[in-house]
Amino acid sequence: MPYLKFQTNKQVENEEDIITKASKLVARELEKSEEYVMVAVEPNVKMSFGGSFEPTVFIQLKSIGLPESKTKQISAALSNLMEEELGIPNDHVYIEFTDVKRTFWGYNGSTF
Repeated sequence: MPYLKFQTNKQVENEEDIITKASKLVARELEKSEEYVMVAVEPNVKMSFGGSFEPTVFIQLKSIGLPESKTKQISAALSNLMEEELGIPNDHVYIEFTDVKRTFWGYNGSTF
């Protein structure tokens, strides 16, 4: 049920590699089975950060039972992944965390 989406103004050459790494990271950090993790990437988005068109990324992480106590740790892990894989510095990474109620997350014709 975790969903990670990131949008960046950079071209992403290694989309499948970064998606695979992000999927494993989310599963590990949330202590959930990777079987339910979904990751999407949107490269080449026209976006600016601080009035500049320097490389930047906006990340959304949604999950049922997203623990507020882990958001700082997850933020660091995702920021480091973006820096390692895309060369985007931590101070150009925004992350939105959303804890979704079970009844608001559909799967397999039902909800969790």
